[in-house]
Amino acid sequence: MTILVTGAAGFIGYHTARALLDQGADVVGFDNLNDYYDVSLKEARLAELAPRNRFTFVKGDLSDKNAVETLLAKHSPDRVVHLAAQAGVRYSLTNPDEYITSNLVGFANILEACRYVGVEHLVYASSSSVYGANTKTPFSVHDNVDHPLSLYAATKKSNELMAHVYAHLYGLPVTGLRFFTVYGPWGRPDMAYFKFVNKILADEPIDVFNGGHHARDFTYIDDIVEAVVRVTERIPKPNDDWTGDRPDPGTSKAPFRLYNIGNNNPVQLMDFIADIEKALGRTAKKNYLPMQPGDVLETCADVADLFEDVGFSPRTDIEEGIRRFVAWYRTYYGV
Repeated sequence: MTILVTGAAGFIGYHTARALLDQGADVVGFDNLNDYYDVSLKEARLAELAPRNRFTFVKGDLSDKNAVETLLAKHSPDRVVHLAAQAGVRYSLTNPDEYITSNLVGFANILEACRYVGVEHLVYASSSSVYGANTKTPFSVHDNVDHPLSLYAATKKSNELMAHVYAHLYGLPVTGLRFFTVYGPWGRPDMAYFKFVNKILADEPIDVFNGGHHARDFTYIDDIVEAVVRVTERIPKPNDDWTGDRPDPGTSKAPFRLYNIGNNNPVQLMDFIADIEKALGRTAKKNYLPMQPGDVLETCADVADLFEDVGFSPRTDIEEGIRRFVAWYRTYYGV
């Protein structure tokens, strides 16, 4: 089994590639190593994967159609786990072109290449941000998500629509995964928890938006990856009960499926910060700020479909997850 993992130098991509290697797959990693955040961290992740004799890394950009086509033609992956994207809600407010190029043009190139090579299953990263202005919780893949609040969210919703077209027209089996606030070792420095730890250890104040009145369905990286691997092995089939009279957004008459991957257990931001303070043995200085554009008050994942179809529910509690992240952070940065 050969599996292509795009974004292999990224947070989720690195962990997913490692898990697939542990299972005995041949993994081809693809990444452009852009400088959205510290490139040395991406290189360090790749250095962890490089010694594995079934891992091959190819540097390239999703927006380069020829590079993507050549990649898939050369390695003929059985399955593709597409995790590469321009991430970040707030960055999309000031750098929209990056999201159009990476998340729309890049995804179109992946879909076309998968179609022509005959990939048996394309699994791709969506995001909890697609729920946008929805307020009914827990968020369900069977709810409509037509009111995104950021360009990042809009590109992820667009990915789901594009994937459905390829499933419908060409029979390409596609599964979209809506990740809910992923955290853990080897994480992204632009994420709040990473910034909190960095600033608290430096005795600098942390920015707490909306007065801390947020709740997030924080999901530990090991839980995310186990779900990704299980879903990759479950190739979607058409839902014969689907009808256009009562269209179900989460399934289709095409081989198309959506899943939430979250804890189904929102944590208040101030409680999250308290867990970080406990793990560090320090109290944070807090700079309270208004709510940011593109932000939402609460996220909560309905993961019933994930459990029913692949038998898995995330299980790492927030205190343990934060403890593991802090331990990694201290080791990696020598703090």
